Amino acid sequence: MNVSPVFQYILLDDHSATPKYLQLANAIIDAVSSGNIKKDQILPSLNELSFELEISRDTAARGYNYLKEIGVLGSVPGKGYFIKSADINQQLKVFLLFNKLSPHKKIIYDSIVASLNHRAAIELFIYDNDFSFFKKLLNSKQYGYTHYVIIPHFLEGGENAHEVINTIDKDKLILLDKLPGEITGEFGAVYENFEKDIFDALKQALPRLSNYETLKIIFPSYSYFPNEILEGFKNFCDTYAFGWKVVNNIAEEKIEKGDVYINLMEDDLVTLIEKTLNTDLTVGKDVGVISYNETPLKRIILDGITTISSDFKSMGEQTAELILNNSKEHVEVPFHLTLRSSL
Repeated sequence: MNVSPVFQYILLDDHSATPKYLQLANAIIDAVSSGNIKKDQILPSLNELSFELEISRDTAARGYNYLKEIGVLGSVPGKGYFIKSADINQQLKVFLLFNKLSPHKKIIYDSIVASLNHRAAIELFIYDNDFSFFKKLLNSKQYGYTHYVIIPHFLEGGENAHEVINTIDKDKLILLDKLPGEITGEFGAVYENFEKDIFDALKQALPRLSNYETLKIIFPSYSYFPNEILEGFKNFCDTYAFGWKVVNNIAEEKIEKGDVYINLMEDDLVTLIEKTLNTDLTVGKDVGVISYNETPLKRIILDGITTISSDFKSMGEQTAELILNNSKEHVEVPFHLTLRSSL
């Protein structure tokens, strides 16, 4: 069987978190934009794509459907697929580097994709809070992108992150979620003010917090969460005369009446609820619970968990705006308190 010459231009990256269908579409767009694939050129069938690229037929179909949506691809029943238009209005190519793909990061990703609305090719990579992998990915992807959108959270080694980030052309750089110091030049940023956010959120909750004596924040000792969260928490407790404690391991903590627990990790929330249910204490009366990051389940669990959360959809929308406008603005993301029965 003769292999279509188009395949030399379609390379899928197993290290990329970008869905394979989108990698396929982006590779064809790049080849058309560069003139390697011409108008009216016949493309491989879905079965050929599936076989040669080792992807499912459904993935191949999604890639082709995406190209049809933006007007690049046409099809004739019985004859196959062809390049309908080489006039591609997609000059932006965005490198997204996320520390992990949690439900909240997925909201950001989906919001960026929806807001860009086919006006950019997007490649997503995940470095799992590993600084060495972060550095390796950036060093291997220094060319071919119009924008680099980076979330810089690390378990260790992050103190040297600015050295790596400073190698990126600042005209192309957008920092997301966290705004570390020592980044030189002018660049775009969409960030959370971690210290101010937790202080202001707890201040809004003061009427209910006044029913409790001690605030405890569950902050694992080995964590990528910024210390600014702890600073804002301690500052609030000292300002409003609450006893406080930093809990590194909730599994070893005794649940006591009069305490409010603030969790950052979803697993810690599960452990906290399980331990509380094994006592005769009532959540929202004897024990308070505040959870970072809004999710649909938190509206339901124990008649509702109080949350403090960034607006992740807005974060994605603001990032897309910086990309489209090639802006170097610094945008602070809104942070919200949602009071429910757990406090």
